[in-house]
Amino acid sequence: MYKRIALIFFLLFFLFPPKNIQAQEITGPVYIVQPGDSLSSIAGRFSVDVTALMSANGITDPNQIYAGQELVIPGLDGITGLLNTEIINFGDSYRSLARRTQVPQNIFRRLNHVVSPSEFYVGASMIVPVGAEGSSLNARVSTSAGESLLELAVKQNTDVWTLAHYNQLQGSWDAIPGDTLFAAGGAEESQSVSGLPSAFISAEIRDLPIKQGGTGVIKVKTIPNVTLGGILVDHSLHFFSMEDGTQVALQGVHALLPPGVYPLRLDATLPDGSAQSYEQSILIVSGNYLTGENLYVDPALIDPAVTDPEQKQLEDMTLPATAEKYWNGEFISPAIAYADSTYFTSRYGTRRVYLGQGTDLKIDWWHTGLDFGGGDGLPLTAPAAGKVVFAGPLTVRGNATIIDHGWGVYSGFWHQSEIKVAVGDIIEQNQVIGLVGGTGRVTGAHLHWELWVNGIQVNPMDWLILPYP
Repeated sequence: MYKRIALIFFLLFFLFPPKNIQAQEITGPVYIVQPGDSLSSIAGRFSVDVTALMSANGITDPNQIYAGQELVIPGLDGITGLLNTEIINFGDSYRSLARRTQVPQNIFRRLNHVVSPSEFYVGASMIVPVGAEGSSLNARVSTSAGESLLELAVKQNTDVWTLAHYNQLQGSWDAIPGDTLFAAGGAEESQSVSGLPSAFISAEIRDLPIKQGGTGVIKVKTIPNVTLGGILVDHSLHFFSMEDGTQVALQGVHALLPPGVYPLRLDATLPDGSAQSYEQSILIVSGNYLTGENLYVDPALIDPAVTDPEQKQLEDMTLPATAEKYWNGEFISPAIAYADSTYFTSRYGTRRVYLGQGTDLKIDWWHTGLDFGGGDGLPLTAPAAGKVVFAGPLTVRGNATIIDHGWGVYSGFWHQSEIKVAVGDIIEQNQVIGLVGGTGRVTGAHLHWELWVNGIQVNPMDWLILPYP
């Protein structure tokens, strides 16, 4: 009898195991783990206890999380849905993001610990709940000078009270000419969701946040016949038209620029001569470059009386932004013709010290390009098509060649034993342009390649990994 009862209880336990009451009771919004996240960083971001976060998600090992994983965030009362991570792009602001997403400002501030609207800078990441807290608005509109909110509402096929409600306006009188407002719109208008002035359809900065030594890619769509300009950090932007009508500017960021927040401004000149501008701060992060590289060289080759004029000569030659774009697709290694095309003797951005042989002279500097291993006489090839704008000897850089790839992008090849091209030559990708050597300021024969983008030397490795623009 007792054995039969025990068997019944065993079968019931096996078929209907007790549920984890604690796990059932834990609810909350869902966060998608991002690359670089850790359990402690997620807990800190949402001000929750790590142990509570592990318990809510059945995690036993805090090191076993992965990008794309869904985590329930406990303790966020009143917040539901998916917690989406948005990288602030150009045109987003505290006000425009709140208007576009229709997320209540108190919830947005709570999730992101926002103290001041000035914390909204390009490249920063923000948490935006998607789902129950509201639905995004797709149509971006603004009132013109002399236009009332009522007239704008009629054009948008809505009413003035709905438009005022969506945009946190007190009434029809509260609209300011040129202010960016949002309204419900069709899918075809989904690209027009930034907080930019009306001349801009959209603006996007690629690969945010930009790092030291990186290349900023700024793509802008405007209404017809708009001329664009602007600045990034302290350099004027040059825009060029792509086949789809998008205008793009490429701008290098100096490897020694201290990480921080810098200005990014776009200027639009309309066909009638009027102008619109929009400026926003952009985050520049560390490139995490190596340190501690010491090189003993001829002291005459680190004398500022020699190095400064040559540097100025290079800056002048690589500053013009040629309207023609010679390259197409990805750049390739200039050492691809020999076996050491992936063997680097020194990487871009490495902080180095030049020591004058036999003297106390010491110069702190950095490596402006990418050095490939290889001996005298090995062929070096063009990483992309272009036009030769310099081919000759330099004191510090030895036998040198500079290729203009167009749109403000230049390649420089130093220390050659022999130059195989002349100024004015049109060069094809992978064409032999010279031979590896050890001329100029070197400690041995090698191929040095550097890349200039609108007057700034950038990391060539980026251009070997990704296509530009």
